[in-house]
Amino acid sequence: MRAMMSETPGGPESLKLMELPSRPVGKGQVRIAVKAAGVNFPDTLIIADKYQFKPPRPFAPGHEVAGDVVEVGEGVTDYKKGDRVIGMIGHGGYATEVVADQGSILPMPANMSYEDGAAFTMTYGTSYYALKQRSSYKPGETLLVSGASGGVGLTAVELGTLMGLKVIAAVGSDEI
Repeated sequence: MRAMMSETPGGPESLKLMELPSRPVGKGQVRIAVKAAGVNFPDTLIIADKYQFKPPRPFAPGHEVAGDVVEVGEGVTDYKKGDRVIGMIGHGGYATEVVADQGSILPMPANMSYEDGAAFTMTYGTSYYALKQRSSYKPGETLLVSGASGGVGLTAVELGTLMGLKVIAAVGSDEI
């Protein structure tokens, strides 16, 4: 398998494409052939050692992936070879394949593209958590989304609208 690896702290230019052996699939795990991987701000922080989680180096960044299950480990009953899935794996997604615990993957709808699947969990998950778990909104109230041009901001606009909120989206720059 091939992976973009972080050997030393730095920016995206510090990543190196490497050929690596495949990891064995353990009990309760699946191997996913990665078709797309999400690119998020925490991925840039983690390779620069500026994130709260610091995987031991070398490691491949990439928190979220979408792909096809190609191997199923012992005890896996919810997934089978050929299933389309979204994985929330912490790191390791910038690779041609990943091994993931079955609890960290979700079935991917047939009409969802791999690209949309790979960009789904962090942005929508963050916005959904903020709106559903951390707020006490009521339909008809107003939601102000500052920074509505980024991934989390855009998904907050979409989800707020779906939740029956009047949404005001705001963007700006350092120049204003």
